[in-house]
Amino acid sequence: MNIAGMMKQVQEMQGKMAEMQKRLAEAEVWGQSGGGMVTALMNGKSELKKIKIDPKLADPAEIEMLEDLIVAACADARAKAEAQMASETEKMMGGLQLPPGVKLPF
Repeated sequence: MNIAGMMKQVQEMQGKMAEMQKRLAEAEVWGQSGGGMVTALMNGKSELKKIKIDPKLADPAEIEMLEDLIVAACADARAKAEAQMASETEKMMGGLQLPPGVKLPF
């Protein structure tokens, strides 16, 4: 393959990457804990957007449990967002293998 062809492929890849990042930023993923009593909404960039708490958990005696459930819901949402990003990156790369340890998007 010649240099011009490689440069064209790199430019195409950059365009696809920018498009994927935009789609991921707009994507929304709900995570949950406590059997759905606490849910967290995160975008594809792992930014927490919303927390929903079942009113039954608002008892002041349960604050510590509530805090733990919020952390668990956020972790669940982040894991799902990262899995979605990995899947989209894999589709975009079309089988191109990256060196170990390299993560996209950069």
